[in-house]
Amino acid sequence: MYKLLEKLGQNPQASLRLFLRGLGLFCVALAFIALGYFHHHLWQVAGIVTLVIACLIAAWGYTGMFANRWLNIIYRNQAKTKNSTKW
Repeated sequence: MYKLLEKLGQNPQASLRLFLRGLGLFCVALAFIALGYFHHHLWQVAGIVTLVIACLIAAWGYTGMFANRWLNIIYRNQAKTKNSTKW
């Protein structure tokens, strides 16, 4: 499990960039859906497809950030337990 967390959270800056790109794409998808509401319905279809892609990208980026934070918490707690057992 530690190997997977290390692999997912190895670069939190890149994960943040990926999350923000997914968030930006999410906003573009919402604009397509709104455009389709007022004009042709195919804009909404394009918006929904873009929305799915944006959610996947943002979820992948958030997973990397979450894995990095979780791994830091685990390592910090392991260090505290090692220090507290020493008298």
